[in-house]
Amino acid sequence: MPEPEQPSTRPDLAEALRRRNLTRDESRGEVVAARHASGRRTARENLDDLCDPGSLIEYGGLAIAAQRGRRSVDDLVRRTPADGLIAGTARVNSALVGEERAQCAVLSYDYTVLAGTQGVMGHRKKDRLFDVVGRLRLPVVLFAEGGGGRPGDTDHAVVAGLDVMAFALWARLSGLVPRIGIASGRCFAGNAALLGCSDLIIATPDASIGMGGPAMIEGGGLGVVDADEVGPFDVQVKNGVIDIAAADEADAVRLARHALSFFQGPVVDWEAPDQLALRDVVPENRRRAYDVHRAVEIIADTGSSLEVRPGFGRGMVTTLARIEGHPVGIVANNPMHLAGAITSDCADKAARFLQLCEAFRLPVLFLCDTPGIMVGPDAEATALVRHASRLFLAGAALTVPFMTVVLRKGYGLGAQAMAGGSFRAPLMTVAWPTGEFGGMGLEGAVKLAYRKELEAIEDAEARSERFDAMVADAYARGTALNTATYFEVDDVVDPATTRTLVAGVILRPEVGGPKAPRRRFVDAW
Repeated sequence: MPEPEQPSTRPDLAEALRRRNLTRDESRGEVVAARHASGRRTARENLDDLCDPGSLIEYGGLAIAAQRGRRSVDDLVRRTPADGLIAGTARVNSALVGEERAQCAVLSYDYTVLAGTQGVMGHRKKDRLFDVVGRLRLPVVLFAEGGGGRPGDTDHAVVAGLDVMAFALWARLSGLVPRIGIASGRCFAGNAALLGCSDLIIATPDASIGMGGPAMIEGGGLGVVDADEVGPFDVQVKNGVIDIAAADEADAVRLARHALSFFQGPVVDWEAPDQLALRDVVPENRRRAYDVHRAVEIIADTGSSLEVRPGFGRGMVTTLARIEGHPVGIVANNPMHLAGAITSDCADKAARFLQLCEAFRLPVLFLCDTPGIMVGPDAEATALVRHASRLFLAGAALTVPFMTVVLRKGYGLGAQAMAGGSFRAPLMTVAWPTGEFGGMGLEGAVKLAYRKELEAIEDAEARSERFDAMVADAYARGTALNTATYFEVDDVVDPATTRTLVAGVILRPEVGGPKAPRRRFVDAW
């Protein structure tokens, strides 16, 4: 028998399929080739790399720019697909966390469409998707490249367009769902505002990020500035705008998947480094600096840690990691920078990181080694009183489980700030045998407490010997073991047992009634 003839495609379906195909990279060969020639990937290539295969459900894919009064529909269909914003829901990291927890939302501005500017339809699509995100509590990944507002849309009655809801809706998602922004290339004005409201910002070396682009700068009478010099990568890494630096777009997508995974819950498969290595992290010579990153890497599951803002506030290390497969936040003083003293930038960095952990229920581990909060006129000129206080406020507001381990120095207000405000605030506060404690730096404490006694010794050499003896006595009194005998810390532990102890204290299931309500507070800065 002859094969039955396949029914012909209905004209309405054929037209719908044709329109859909026109939005794909395969139908935009010249544009795609130009993008590749610039060393960049297309918006759809980035999304294909980020999302699990076949999982993207697109919203508004057939939208076109609101410029029908200036251009033909056919031209807009071909040249302004999706109005320059690809948006939808998808799955990311299904193989790691399972399909249910892998659900998220994705948005990507398309720089090949009117320089990734924000059009009328794009704003409507954001409004729609942000509503879906809020209702389903979906994490969001946003590729934010683009030039900001688009003045060329003419198909609507508008004067300034300041009544668009997208920015308010995006900001309202803060603390409700995790939002990761990616900047590669130029990201200005409205695009930068969305990026800046993100919880984590990943950027590539070719990124230039600014609240106003070259046209706005020149229009404001501030001179002519090259687009790549508005907010260059190196500047934005050092000032803390960029949380995570990527090598290129492919690396940015990899890092986005990694960062997103911490907000998707625990994983089953994990490995741990040799914990005996922790015994050698802190040198026997108490005056020698060491790299606290080594402690973080050994305590965390192998290959799990992701440092946030490493180029900013370098005296503080903030890291997302896993312990026994569970996501945690780790805050550590860095003795390689100002001996771990807490500066304004350090406090800002740590306080915001604590708020991130609190918002998304990540337990916190503090690794304390600080001589205290930075002192002196130069430090106070940075508004240190307000900035340092942010760390106390954020710490006191924590309702997630947290714990403090004192690796070496635990002095004064700085040490208390590394423990939620008090050594009694964490679920447990312990020290390594290398720990040392005092209400302030011991040399300064001796000078302050015994000034008259020391001044009464006329012989300079004898005075110095007496001072050294007093300091040595203060150090002996402030050792970890002696401090533990006064029960100012809960225990002194073998460093090699730290990871097991942390897992037992802050990763235990929450029991005993409802969770504590999240505390609102008025930030100090």
